[in-house]
Amino acid sequence: MSEGEIQDAVRLALADVPGLVLWRNNVGMAEHWSPQGVQRTRYGLAPGSADLIGCLGGRFVALEIKTPKGRLTPEQKTWLALVERHGGLTAVVRSADEALAVVRGWL
Repeated sequence: MSEGEIQDAVRLALADVPGLVLWRNNVGMAEHWSPQGVQRTRYGLAPGSADLIGCLGGRFVALEIKTPKGRLTPEQKTWLALVERHGGLTAVVRSADEALAVVRGWL
């Protein structure tokens, strides 16, 4: 199963959790052409920011989705640590069941 498929399953599994709101966060760079030449635009919250971000009971939530063998990048590790240092809730999840268990633990 791909990260995208896991993320879709996680979003469906968490859709009805009371007090939880999540948004999909894509991070990257887009190129587009203009009369001035190629323009590059960064998009997304920040380099390394989590796949799903949101709030649970007023606290910031960051869920990073990985396949069973997927690994965090250094930027992802840094970003998750920053969120935790400031009181946010973070987790790396590899399935919808794992995500649901994590969120239930936060409740």
